[in-house]
Amino acid sequence: MLMPKRVKYRRVHRGRMKGKAMRGNTVTYGTYGLEALEPAWITSNQIEAARIAMTRYIKRGGQVWIKIFPDKPVTEKPAETRMGSGKGSPEYWVAVVKPGRIMFEMDGVTEDIAREAMRLASHKLPIKTRFVKKETEVKAEEE
Repeated sequence: MLMPKRVKYRRVHRGRMKGKAMRGNTVTYGTYGLEALEPAWITSNQIEAARIAMTRYIKRGGQVWIKIFPDKPVTEKPAETRMGSGKGSPEYWVAVVKPGRIMFEMDGVTEDIAREAMRLASHKLPIKTRFVKKETEVKAEEE
């Protein structure tokens, strides 16, 4: 599973997922991408499950980029514990994803293969997603 090698603080505040993604909202490395349409915390297990679903379908063809990284620790207190006595211990790691964020990118495969691979990956994620293509420079000049 993905997780940081080391962090400055072991426990962090929960924060808010207000607004749209300002960064990471364009397809940069590949030709096709999977865009988030809702805000969510995506766990490292969900990222890994989506990656496996994609790479299995494209059968070692093409290339996949994961553009989100789980760098936020989520703490949980043990079951049936009384209130108080401090914050719980970190249990798993999440990536904070806002609407518009490109989570996965793919290249080196045809569009229909990429579309199906991204569809399979999206079923592993807890949010609505959209398949996007890279905007080419030629199309921008025509408009």
